[in-house]
Amino acid sequence: MDTIASLFSFITTPVSWVIVQFHSVYGKVFGPDTGWAWGLSIVSLVILIRICLIPLFVKQIKATRAMQTLQPEMKKIQERYKNDKQRQSEEMMKLYKESGTNPLSSCLPILAQSPFFFALYHVLNGIATGSTIGVINDSLLASARKAHIFGAPLAAKFTDGSSKVEALGATLTDVRVVTAIMIVMMSASQFYTQRQLMTKNVDTTVKTPFMQQQKMLMYVFPVMFAIFGINFPVGVLVYWLTTNVWTMGQQMYVIHNNPTPGSKAQAAYLERLTKHVTHHEKTRSRGEKAIVKAIVSKGRDRNEFERKFINSLTKVGLVAQPDGTVAKGESTAVESEDGTPTTATTPRRQQPKRQTKAQRQSAAAKAADESAENAVEDAEPKTSLTKSDEPEDAKPATAAKKPAPKPAGGTRSKAQSGQRKGPQRPKSPSKK
Repeated sequence: MDTIASLFSFITTPVSWVIVQFHSVYGKVFGPDTGWAWGLSIVSLVILIRICLIPLFVKQIKATRAMQTLQPEMKKIQERYKNDKQRQSEEMMKLYKESGTNPLSSCLPILAQSPFFFALYHVLNGIATGSTIGVINDSLLASARKAHIFGAPLAAKFTDGSSKVEALGATLTDVRVVTAIMIVMMSASQFYTQRQLMTKNVDTTVKTPFMQQQKMLMYVFPVMFAIFGINFPVGVLVYWLTTNVWTMGQQMYVIHNNPTPGSKAQAAYLERLTKHVTHHEKTRSRGEKAIVKAIVSKGRDRNEFERKFINSLTKVGLVAQPDGTVAKGESTAVESEDGTPTTATTPRRQQPKRQTKAQRQSAAAKAADESAENAVEDAEPKTSLTKSDEPEDAKPATAAKKPAPKPAGGTRSKAQSGQRKGPQRPKSPSKK
């Protein structure tokens, strides 16, 4: 153990120093020997570490999403070179290089947090064994050994015997009850965090092996925490419970404000964003502008939720701009379900309304009357501009007017339903 502690001495000293500084602040409020002072010092250490790891967390999100988009291509490479593992690895590395992704980026927060975890473990183990470590001297060591969290000493474990627990001023029942509750809470928070990621923030349009791996980890991690948790001191359990709760809250914030494209969380987010933008006619924050900018830049590669968002803005006369803002009526492009753009202002061809039988008969009769009047006008004599060979005296004084021809189709003036408009061809006599 001394060898391992010496290996982590470069990190145990800073960790112990941070804990002592927080303890000096909380000790003035709760008392230097209380579990609240030492417990809150560990919680503050976790919060400080996680704040420093936020840039790595953002990088982890980007790497995870990049890996999700590469899953179809990776599957093709695996099927193409399934008999040649070396060529398969080369093509995988080439794909990572071309896309600018790194599989290890998704593990960066855990890898970066591991040294602090081991350092805290050795600090608390030194308190349990009664040996000073880092900047914790004899007086601080005695104060830490007196600290109890809900009746359990800070350095006690679930697997400790009754004699060791009594030496720390507690009972075995209190230690095991407190540690069991903390282990259950730690495992439950880990399970909920992973389940939230799988059910809300995964692209449901692409089924990849990566999703199956994440689903498996959803059950593996809580079991691992439960198994290893019985060997952790109470202070380390406080550390892991705090970091799990922080991760859960941090992930909830990311899912709510920056969801994965194609996921259920994105559908809910774009629905909220549509209501806000249509009401205020603008985007209110950098995050919203970044989301709108990313959607516009995709063009025809938008998913179903993104096309619905663009179409909703177009219907109310708003247009998403390439810089992430919205403007009024500069474009009327509407996308169909398959991503084909159409023009919203172009009137669509509509089918004529179906008329009743009475309306059709009335329209046909009116057309027949108009055709009859045109036929009468065509039958009237017109003045000839050429001279006639007969003498003027031979012409009768009054020219007999020809009777106006009857409308085609017999004596009936009204056209029956279903006949064509205009003059009708007379029916030929039937042969008997």
